[in-house]
Order: sequence, then C-alpha cells, then structure tokens
Amino acid sequence: MSAGPIFCFGQQPCGFFPRRFLFAKFQTARRLQAEFGGEIVFFFHDSDHDPRETQTLLRHRKTGEVAQLNFAFANKVQRKWSPLFLKRIPADWQANTARQLGAYVDPKWVEAFKRVQAGNVADFCLGMYREMGLLEGVRVVRSSDPAVRSAACSIPDYFVDVPYQGEIVRARCSDGTLKLHEGGDAWLPLPACEYGPAQISPARDTRLRWMQSVLHCTHYIAGMGEQAYLRHEDAPEIKFVAREVIERSDEAYTEISA
Repeated sequence: MSAGPIFCFGQQPCGFFPRRFLFAKFQTARRLQAEFGGEIVFFFHDSDHDPRETQTLLRHRKTGEVAQLNFAFANKVQRKWSPLFLKRIPADWQANTARQLGAYVDPKWVEAFKRVQAGNVADFCLGMYREMGLLEGVRVVRSSDPAVRSAACSIPDYFVDVPYQGEIVRARCSDGTLKLHEGGDAWLPLPACEYGPAQISPARDTRLRWMQSVLHCTHYIAGMGEQAYLRHEDAPEIKFVAREVIERSDEAYTEISA
C-alpha cells in the first residue's frame, strides 16, 4: 500500500481511443499527484459486458463530421453478454479498422493502433491507452483479475461469469437466480450453478464498496454521471473529487499531446 495519498478513478474500457472524459480523469489525477505526491490507480472495470461502452466517436479531420466506430465481435452471445475482457476480436477487424482511421486521426495514432496486439476488447483498449502514454506511472487494477475478485468484500448485488452456449457470459444474480438481460423488461433465466468469488463482479451500486475494499484509495475522481449515483456513505473515508471539465466529453481523445 502506498505511504502517500492514492488518487483513484474508475472506468470501463470506453473506446479503442479513450473518450475525452477518461482523458480528463487522467489529467485530474496527474494534477493532484503533482500537488500532493502519492500514487495514481486506474480501476479498469473490464468485467462490464455492454458493447456500447466501446463505441468510439471520431471526428473527420477535414469535414468535422462525427463517425461512430466499434469493435466487431466473434458472435451474438459474446456481443450481448460476455464481459469485455472475454469479447474476442475477429482476426480481420484491426486491419479493416486501421484502413479507415487515416481520415480521423494523426498517422502517429494509426501506427500505434496497428502495433497493439490483443485478442479481446479490454486488452486492446488498454494496449491503445498505453501506446498513447496515458498509463505511464499509473497502476492499473482490473476488475476481471481473479486475485482482485477473491480479495474483495462480499456484496449483495452482483454479476457472475458463467458458461452459456459455449461462451462465458456475465449474468445478473437476483434473489439467488442468474439471468441475462435481453432488453427492456425481458430477462433470460439461466440454470443454477455453483460459483465462487473469482467469478463475481459488482453491479453499479455496489462497485464503489467492492473496489475500495481492495484499493483503499484516499481520493476518488468522479465523472459527471458517477456523481449522481455514487453512495458516499459506502466509503466515508474517501475524499471525492470532480474530474476536470472537458469539451465534447463523449468523443474520442486523439490529440497528439497525449
């Protein structure tokens, strides 16, 4: 454990180029570290399963029009329900996407994109963030890590990674029943099975308590959306800090200065 303050922020993989709000969290953490010392921890919530999290909004370099790009997924089950760290990337996706990027980003980032070697969505995002220099001096803690999961506290609301149709899916546990969300009010119940802590990841409202039981951070940098639902009473020892404001926060960050 760090002897000084621990400045933490959390985020799902949020595009193969990070969204600007994530870049703002990095910037906020570095500003705090420059002022107070201590350590920066990026809680990488790659257990999330929503494919919309990795949508990447890129602005055309000449016309300014915004295009929405995303990963391709191995199959429908993976796309809908597998956690991001287990969503496999088809072999031709990287090359096909790289051919489009020149219209949207500097050639430096096209070459960086080509260098990333990863078989799944979460690893690819993390690899790209590393290529952009965002992870320099930052400790990354992944919610998919079995050691992290096994060390975390028990929580009443959670997901479980379980097998389904030849894949691993992230099923919600509700009243002892495992189920997959099919949209709206529709849920698909799954057969009961045994599982342990290494298969469990938190839901939105239990994520802070679960994360803090492992990280023991002193400060948490919260985005605009997080500030609306974070339960401060779950971690009264944390000082919450609003991330820095950034324009076009949902678009991808691709500036050369990263």
